[in-house]
Amino acid sequence: MKTLIPAIGLSVLMLSSTAFAGNDKHHSRGPVYDYAKVLEVQTLVTRVKVSTPTRECWEETVVESVPRRQSNPGGAIIGGLIGGAIGHQFGSGHGTDAMTMAGIVVGSVIGNTAGRTTSSQTVSYPVERCETRNRVSYQERINGYSVTYKYQGRVYNTRMPYDPGKRLKVRVDVRPAGNPGHR
Repeated sequence: MKTLIPAIGLSVLMLSSTAFAGNDKHHSRGPVYDYAKVLEVQTLVTRVKVSTPTRECWEETVVESVPRRQSNPGGAIIGGLIGGAIGHQFGSGHGTDAMTMAGIVVGSVIGNTAGRTTSSQTVSYPVERCETRNRVSYQERINGYSVTYKYQGRVYNTRMPYDPGKRLKVRVDVRPAGNPGHR
């Protein structure tokens, strides 16, 4: 029993000292926060130039000169007659007929090609043309907020990335000011 009483007394002493230390505001650890009243919030706006590529298309009429060949039936007939006469001079028997026919075909082709005329014809047709151009516009972008607030009778101003609303959470830093006359 004698050893149990000192152990209980020591435990009570430790618990009471811990309880008193937790209530001591002068020995708190970590930052202290409070709230300040927001007096005014001004939106800070920046004007930004925005360039947007835009595809623009339109229709144009293209005019071209196209060569046109015309066959010459008279040249083919004359060439066939001359070719047939020359072909008839070669060959004998049934070969004469075959050579005459070959002469007509070759003469017609040569006569048609030699007698061909070339002219040009003007043709027009629509063509779609497209081009990419940059359209420039200006936009206003929010660049932050100028916040005026009041804490313990003093007025402060800060710049913030968001609108804090009606009250602003502030960190309170309490330190001894020190007395330069006392060392």
